[in-house]
Amino acid sequence: MTADTAHFQHFDVTTQPSQGVTHVAALRAEMRKLGLDGFIVPHEDEHQNEYLPDANERLAWVSGFTGSAGAAIIFLDRAILFADGRYTLQSREQTDRSVFEVQDFHATSLADTVAGAAKGTVIGYDAALISPSSLATLESAAVGAGVILKSVSPNPIDLAWGPERPAQPMALIVPQPLEFSGVASADKRRHLANGLKSSNAAAALITAPSSLAWLFNIRGGDVIRSPLPLGQAILKADGTAELFIEPAKISDGLLEWLGNEVSVAGPQDVTERLTAFAGQAVLIDANLSSAYWLEAIKAAGATPIAADDPCLLPRACKNDVEIAGTQAAHIRDGALLSTFLHWVATEAQETLPTEIEVAQKLEEIRRTAGDVKDLSFDTISGFGPHGALPHYKVTVQSDLRTAPGNLLLVDSGAQYMDGTTDVTRTMAIGEPSAEHRRMFTLVLKGHIALATVKFPAGTTGTHLDVLARQFLWAEGFDYDHGTGHGVGVYLGVHEGPQRISKALNKYALQAGMIVSNEPGYYKENDFGIRIENLQFVTRAKVPAGGERPMYRFENLTWAPIDRRLIDVALLTPAERAYMDGYHARVLELVGPRVPDTVRDWLAQVCAPL
Repeated sequence: MTADTAHFQHFDVTTQPSQGVTHVAALRAEMRKLGLDGFIVPHEDEHQNEYLPDANERLAWVSGFTGSAGAAIIFLDRAILFADGRYTLQSREQTDRSVFEVQDFHATSLADTVAGAAKGTVIGYDAALISPSSLATLESAAVGAGVILKSVSPNPIDLAWGPERPAQPMALIVPQPLEFSGVASADKRRHLANGLKSSNAAAALITAPSSLAWLFNIRGGDVIRSPLPLGQAILKADGTAELFIEPAKISDGLLEWLGNEVSVAGPQDVTERLTAFAGQAVLIDANLSSAYWLEAIKAAGATPIAADDPCLLPRACKNDVEIAGTQAAHIRDGALLSTFLHWVATEAQETLPTEIEVAQKLEEIRRTAGDVKDLSFDTISGFGPHGALPHYKVTVQSDLRTAPGNLLLVDSGAQYMDGTTDVTRTMAIGEPSAEHRRMFTLVLKGHIALATVKFPAGTTGTHLDVLARQFLWAEGFDYDHGTGHGVGVYLGVHEGPQRISKALNKYALQAGMIVSNEPGYYKENDFGIRIENLQFVTRAKVPAGGERPMYRFENLTWAPIDRRLIDVALLTPAERAYMDGYHARVLELVGPRVPDTVRDWLAQVCAPL
């Protein structure tokens, strides 16, 4: 796709499991030629993307599994697919169980499997697909077990895939205007160059597509769901840079936009250009880049410095223009989402659509807006027991029809030139039960606690995570995913380094960071609940006598929360006041943007509790 063409979700029949036998057999034939007993297949591609071009869907090709996180290891006599709890149903539906064992990442890891292999086993990997930090973990496991890890190129999956493998994407790269980006690329480069100097680095090798997009104020269309250009860059300590992209991707006016301080060359030229830094230090991110690039720096005679991608924190801390743009995008998206929620609350209660029909209806509403560039991820539309699977992906085979007496969970988002949205709403179909209302309200109380907290400078998302879980914990419940992830501005819907989670995170929440607020509850084989808004970090007013700088969250997402699921008796007066204020703001911001029938409904559902 070009950078201004929308991709909307399609619902194919699940990949035929019978392909697993054929594809694994073809891979094993290539493995034997290379003297391999096993081969590691990560989900990530050469750019460590979450969402991949079709040509890089190697895990999906060999296993049938199309989730956005996973891995496999193929031995000559067995094959194992690793996925986490988000993809329990999907991983089992999409794989041939006569070929693949399906294991949970949290129970058994790739490193555990390597460590459990027989001494002398030769396991191959593609260094272009594995980060240095991940490879170091695997190497440690291999050494302890007497297993041999072998880097191989070309990738044997690519050889087995053969001429049927799709071509690499060649979407045009276009400027992201200053009216949306807020800061010129030259100013960003100069700022980052000062950091390189202080680290005694002559340059940084940047391979993350989102960093390329942010640093050069460009967007692409190589990756579905995220407007990313695939390529690499070398940022030098004097603020100049070299951008390595396919010539076919250069749009009219792009070179002029980049300016004379940025030279452009093809991706095949990166390794040769690194030789200019022989005897000097080159920064590389060991988590976002690949082991291939670490070795390329060494081969060029330069000394690699493992450090964060210099774009990481500046990209996460949105400037005033980006915040204003994403606020505007969320209000427009809130009007579209409210129109959809009106449909669920009225027509859908009678027609009882399927999960696919629900997702298609929401996309149809968004498509009519005209300024949607893409979805920000495949819509999660889960009814009843499927709602209890946090990252459920509906297929033609798994599609359920809604029915009275249970809950519908819809997690969706869209890409606009001025912002990226991500919102989850849980809605009652028919009359909710007392259990539905109780559990929904416990989740809502945690959502409110996180939305309203003030916290001092230096606080991380790890410190705040308990706020969203406290009411569930008090009753003996929990959820097994993080509470919040970072979000970009017309970039990835999942963006680091900040997050709100039980897992340790070293990055303090700073002004301008966007995070989701999405506690949930999932009753296996019955129903699921999640309430998600996006919010950003801003300075908080310090009361008289206060001694420390404080921060708070400001809400971005504006769409009604199903009041039929709220047990008002479980809310404190302060929580009721918050909900009344939130809904009043929804009506104020969204009401003027929706049709009259939706506005009348909105006035009812946004009335004080």
